[in-house]
Amino acid sequence: MHDQPFDTNSQAVPPLPKQGSGAHLPSTRTGKAGAARAPGPGLSVPLWLVWLTALLFVAAGLGGVGLLDNNEGLYAEIPREMLASGDWRMWVIPHLNGLPYMEKPPLLYWLTAVSFALFGYTEWAARLAPALAALSCVGMLLWFGKAVGRPLAGRLAALMFISGLGVAVMSRLLMFDMLLTALLTAALMCAYLYLSQARRGLLRWSYGWLALAVLAKGFVALVLYGLVLLAFLVAMHGFTSRFWRAVASLFEPGALLAFALIAAPWHLLASMVEPVFAWFYFINEHVLRFLGKREPHDYYSGAWWYYLPRMAIYLFPWSFLVFGLRGHGDRQWADASRTLRRFLFLAWLMPLLFFSVSRAKANYYLVAVMPFVAMHLALALENRGLQRRAVRVWPGVAIALLAIVLCVVAALRHGDLDTAVQFLRMTQRQFLIMLFGGMALCAAAAALLAWRLPRVGLLAYLLPPAWTGFALYLLLLAMQPMVSTRELAAYLKREQPGRTVYLYSKFEEQSTLPFYMERPLPVVDSHSNDLYWGARLRPDNNIMLSDEQFARVLAEGRPVAIAVMNRQLSDFRARPYAARFGNTKRIGDTTLFMN
Repeated sequence: MHDQPFDTNSQAVPPLPKQGSGAHLPSTRTGKAGAARAPGPGLSVPLWLVWLTALLFVAAGLGGVGLLDNNEGLYAEIPREMLASGDWRMWVIPHLNGLPYMEKPPLLYWLTAVSFALFGYTEWAARLAPALAALSCVGMLLWFGKAVGRPLAGRLAALMFISGLGVAVMSRLLMFDMLLTALLTAALMCAYLYLSQARRGLLRWSYGWLALAVLAKGFVALVLYGLVLLAFLVAMHGFTSRFWRAVASLFEPGALLAFALIAAPWHLLASMVEPVFAWFYFINEHVLRFLGKREPHDYYSGAWWYYLPRMAIYLFPWSFLVFGLRGHGDRQWADASRTLRRFLFLAWLMPLLFFSVSRAKANYYLVAVMPFVAMHLALALENRGLQRRAVRVWPGVAIALLAIVLCVVAALRHGDLDTAVQFLRMTQRQFLIMLFGGMALCAAAAALLAWRLPRVGLLAYLLPPAWTGFALYLLLLAMQPMVSTRELAAYLKREQPGRTVYLYSKFEEQSTLPFYMERPLPVVDSHSNDLYWGARLRPDNNIMLSDEQFARVLAEGRPVAIAVMNRQLSDFRARPYAARFGNTKRIGDTTLFMN
């Protein structure tokens, strides 16, 4: 194999100016006559501030909120069943509520099962894997920034990434996408450094991370990795001999072997344990999902621009810094980073285009591009001068004005914001006024600090996401009975320990109950998409009950409780067996019927 770089820097890149420890950016400004002014004080981004911010946004109150129904309930119950089963096959073919569940690969389940084994069945243990994945992204941005000679951009990117609204939320939820983000980011960063430095060890590390990304979210990781690298090589070389030599170098035998040894065993073993796995996983879950033809159709579509406004929300408030990027900035810095900027641009653009073309849309897919969006933005800010007053002040002014408008809109609206639902002893209207009003004050304070204290500069914009995150956390605490069955499970264990518990119809809307009850729960007249294929593969199961089967259970006279979502009460009461239940207990959004 080649031992020299494949000349990704086809446009000569001059040596980067030394930045000392990386904590300070030299600042030079030019007057109207073109003469250099005396450099002002540099923006300081201490390493301790990066990690303190990351820990606060990710770990503070991580277990304070109960697991949320739907996704978190599903992905916590699967590893719980892995540990409880004592059957190695359930570690190969995951099971949900006692039925096979093959929609996703197992890495997140394995990591969460290990967390449960070490720390018990707690909320923070359930969310530990995505939280650590988010923190690892912070570490990778710091490492990558230093590796490419832009440590200040790396530190600023790490701050923007971890405090961005969407990323902060996703780092605290038990879902696959933050784990995919960490592993795919590591794979692409190592690949870029390999192509620019020709160190074969980096390519092998890249393929190892890529293999783990495949085990985290499936072959979408392989597709995104290939799209980014091919687009980058085309942008650098066109379809010349250099391009083909660079592509050929990516097939280094040691790297391919590392990928195969990590990614292949589970796929082969799963195909042996469950014969239908290959069709279901490769065709139904990958190809047909992308085409919008997967069965069952449990996802939604959207226009081609679906993700564009969501990108601004995911990186809020830092996305407002884009408006301060006018001008050419420091030519020396811009020329030195041309190749890097191309890579970062394509590293978020190609996945964005792929997700936009796909017929299956989901808000949380977008987190996968955020490390590269943050690094690209930080690099652009550094090139244009972080101390320019417009860059520092404009975002705060814009956010404050937007928050004031939203506050006025909430105050003037009538009807749907005056419901009986109470948040923190407030109506929905009062909560929104508090949220947007507080955001306006934080944004205005950030703009003032950035204007008066150049050394603080952009760091003042940690205030708006801190306020928003705190307010949303309080909201989730207040809404616990509406979004989680933790209180319902506690009541059942404490007051009704002898009853057999059933779910009615919509398993996903009460998906945390099996986890908190620590056992699979039968579902009556199921309309569950997540249990659909498992029930078809195991038609003789005792989990999915028809109305007739449930009526026979009631006829036996055993003590039974069935949890019904309040929106399904009219449908439940129309069933012939509903008259057998004489006692009810309403907890949050669920009514418990007991015979």
